[in-house]
Amino acid sequence: MAQGIRGKVLNEKGEPLPFASIYIRNIGEGIPANQNGEYELKLKKGVYDVVVQYLGYATRVETAIVLEDWVNLDFVLKEQVYALQEVTVKTNQEDPALTIMRKAISKAKFHRLQVQEYSMMVYLKGTGKLTNAPFFLKKELEKDGFKINEAYTSESVSQITFRQPNTVEEKVISIRSSGDDNDISPAPYLATSFYNNKINEAISPLSPSAFAYYRFKYEGSFVEEGVMINKIRVTPRSRGERVFEGHIYIIENLWAIHSLDLTTSLLGFQIGIKQLYQPVAENVWMPSTHTYNFSGKIFGFAGEYQYLASTRDYQVTLNPDLLVETKIIDEKVDEVPQDIIKLDKNLSSLEQMAQADKMTRKDFRKMVNAYEKEALKEREDLEVVSERKYNIDSLATKRGLEYWDSIRPVKLTEEEIRGYQRDDSLAIVEAAKKSEVDTVAKKSRRKFQPLDILTGGRYYFGNGRSAGFHSNLTRLSFNTVEGLKFGLAGYYRIEKTTKMEDSVTNHVRSWNFRPEFRYGFASQQPYGLVEVRRSVTQGEKAHSFGVSGGKFIYQFNGDNPISEQVNALYAILLRQNFMKLYEQDFIKGYFFQRFNESLTYRGSVTYAQRTHLENNSDYSWYNRPERTYTSNQPENVEAGPETFQDHRAFILQNSLEWRPGLKYFVRNGRKRPIFSSAPLINLHYTKAIPSFVNDPMAADFDWVEAGIEHFFSFGVSGQLDFNLKAGSFLNNNRVYFMDFKHFGGNRTIFANMGVASNYRFMDYYRYSSETEYVSAIVHYQFRKFLLTQLPMLRFSGVRENIFFNYLKTQNSPHYWELGYSLDNLFRIFRVEFGAGFENGNYLRSGVRFGIASFINISFDD
Repeated sequence: MAQGIRGKVLNEKGEPLPFASIYIRNIGEGIPANQNGEYELKLKKGVYDVVVQYLGYATRVETAIVLEDWVNLDFVLKEQVYALQEVTVKTNQEDPALTIMRKAISKAKFHRLQVQEYSMMVYLKGTGKLTNAPFFLKKELEKDGFKINEAYTSESVSQITFRQPNTVEEKVISIRSSGDDNDISPAPYLATSFYNNKINEAISPLSPSAFAYYRFKYEGSFVEEGVMINKIRVTPRSRGERVFEGHIYIIENLWAIHSLDLTTSLLGFQIGIKQLYQPVAENVWMPSTHTYNFSGKIFGFAGEYQYLASTRDYQVTLNPDLLVETKIIDEKVDEVPQDIIKLDKNLSSLEQMAQADKMTRKDFRKMVNAYEKEALKEREDLEVVSERKYNIDSLATKRGLEYWDSIRPVKLTEEEIRGYQRDDSLAIVEAAKKSEVDTVAKKSRRKFQPLDILTGGRYYFGNGRSAGFHSNLTRLSFNTVEGLKFGLAGYYRIEKTTKMEDSVTNHVRSWNFRPEFRYGFASQQPYGLVEVRRSVTQGEKAHSFGVSGGKFIYQFNGDNPISEQVNALYAILLRQNFMKLYEQDFIKGYFFQRFNESLTYRGSVTYAQRTHLENNSDYSWYNRPERTYTSNQPENVEAGPETFQDHRAFILQNSLEWRPGLKYFVRNGRKRPIFSSAPLINLHYTKAIPSFVNDPMAADFDWVEAGIEHFFSFGVSGQLDFNLKAGSFLNNNRVYFMDFKHFGGNRTIFANMGVASNYRFMDYYRYSSETEYVSAIVHYQFRKFLLTQLPMLRFSGVRENIFFNYLKTQNSPHYWELGYSLDNLFRIFRVEFGAGFENGNYLRSGVRFGIASFINISFDD
């Protein structure tokens, strides 16, 4: 087609209306204008009714006759005139918005369920730009190809299919993304419905709990195409993150969404959402255009990004159970008819729905809830909460400019055209630099460089064989037992991967060989160990077994409560040695079995000769005489000298991890767990058997422990995280200190990663126990507490928390901690303030600095 309509959409002042909707009523197809209000739509010869809409402006309809050339059709939209309802002024007369929203909320789930399946073609364009950067980095950014206020654009065309209850299939037909082959997917933006209770953790104005979070104000109504539309102002009761503010437009009598213009914030970034709906079937309205705006600042960088989505070719299959339109009676303000259908729990929801011509809003909502529960019970896989299928056409990244010019529904701006020209030029230059296209093959030919020994590196030899070094910079440190210490660790791996019968799940078999070496210059003692492991993974099922052995040095607390680098920092700068070490000459066999993602067993057997160590270095930059290093034998309320004697041990360890009620999502046939959906229950049993060791002083004990970790989310209001443990030594004939139950203490200014993982101010070993104990770590995050009463702080993403931690063993005092923290400071930091107490008496206090709680970092190799 070399013809169609093109033009601009302006207001009465001649200003462009960005992303206005142009909808062709005859063919049910629409496109958005670009940010300059320009549009261009290819059409066959014919006569078309062109509907132009923009939120806040009156809709215009024009007839266009398309022949053999382009028709220039500009639109000037007038501001919408709203009619206000005539309300008799009475005491306590409520705003009409309240009854409108009560009815809309009661029908929200009905509208979400009434479409059983739909498919659509989606064009998505994302345009972003860096609007500011620290002055000292601007030149470096320009060298890397990033320029201030220049557009970077991505486009894709996809076919999306949705099926109830939560299955989304997406086939990407074409992608054009900044000169690269980057995958951009519109599905996460389009599959989320405002009829859901939450949209990306933000409370929907149509949620059943919406009145607890929002105030609604009626701002008038207008009639469009014979349909009355109510304009409702949405205002949060408490402004900040995870709530929306703006306007939502509700269709009278149908109580469905006509359009919306809302903003929210997340982690200090502002997000604007606009959606315009069109009728796709009788009494069924669905979004035709979406606009999402993201903007924010962090560390001197500022930027903005915009997604624009246009949908067309809706193919809709209605749910045959939800075809009856029910008149909703708001019992708070409407007179309830005598012949109204009342909810009958003795009848199925389906039977009642078929005859429900009118119901009260409460009964209607209960009926739809019951219908959904009954429908979910009929599903075979109740534990799967969502399913996603995503694939890319083999030609998706190979489409030329002519193709994009022919299918692009949104005219590119001059800025975007210049950006594409720049990116394509850069892509050509980068391609010329590469001698091979296959970057995987290029990695496999990586040559050894001496620096890899410290920084880490991996080398591929083909046929699944590889070798490499771990990051050994972290193994360079200082402690009072070894003095200056360095370590080296590497690995050799043989791996074979095949597809299972479902063509989705991988069957992975591997052998891993891992040696490690360390040496302390003060102790002049080398240590080394070797580990050999066999692992087999088949989807969610997996098992591994292995053996390790050697002579090595370990912290008494095997969970390594203080890192080598932090301990070295405190020792060298402040002459404080928190790390306490012992030597172990051992051989260990272990077994791991993951039956599924909710149930895992771990077991091991260890034979060891364990030796007490003394300090060998007094080096520090802190030379004041009032401070000296403490002994390598930790202070403890229970341990006597005999618990640090040299000895042998034969130890069996068993643990079971169980997540009851775990839910899953499925992506491209692969089932993946949602770990946050279920608590983690831990069961441990450890036994030392002296009869297996030729040593009258061999370890002899039985230890059991049970624990539970989870969190409860209270919507936007807050979240409670907790970690509870209890255990006992059923037999403690001979328990050496490394076998005591140790608790995660902290005497440094650095906070631990998990908010409910460790104590904040407790000594590392003072309360370690060989008796019974109970431990509780509790953390609550507020949306609004003290400082966050200020909207400015809430919008910046700052969170306030309180924590309470408690520990009691048979021989220890009641130890507890109480504290307060500011989280997400500058979007990445956390600061904690608090104090520890013994039997109600003040012990110590301090400040802890850490990474924001929403960031998870692993320091494992």
